[in-house]
Amino acid sequence: MPLLLNEFMSAFNGSFTAALRWHQLDALWAVLRDQADDDWYIYAVGEAPPESPSSMSELHRFIDEMDSFLRREHDEAYCGIVYADNLLQPGFIKIYDPHNLGVSCGYSLNPPLPGWILSKLAPCDLPSTRVLPNNRRRWWRKLFE
Repeated sequence: MPLLLNEFMSAFNGSFTAALRWHQLDALWAVLRDQADDDWYIYAVGEAPPESPSSMSELHRFIDEMDSFLRREHDEAYCGIVYADNLLQPGFIKIYDPHNLGVSCGYSLNPPLPGWILSKLAPCDLPSTRVLPNNRRRWWRKLFE
């Protein structure tokens, strides 16, 4: 296994903290906007992993669209579906699809994969356990047209 793949999978399987409340997600987005460079990979699990990092404008557009999407589709008083390796200095963020949560918050031998990953490490192709619905695929592709 190549070194970078080992790094990505090690980070993927590492320790994460939830942005449990919406104001914590707001704070995480603010940190990303303030500290972001052109070194973030934006990966939709089920699509081919990106070969290069996104631009700052693409990252900002993703944050805006993802925030709107999550608030619309996860109609709860809490967030709890976005996890970062460090909420104050993130390097790896998992975003779970509100319609494919399974037991993402609890213990499972086969936890669901996140729907989207933001990472400073080049991602490897994670085998999706579900077919990406066409509406999600269209939404994702439209983001970067």
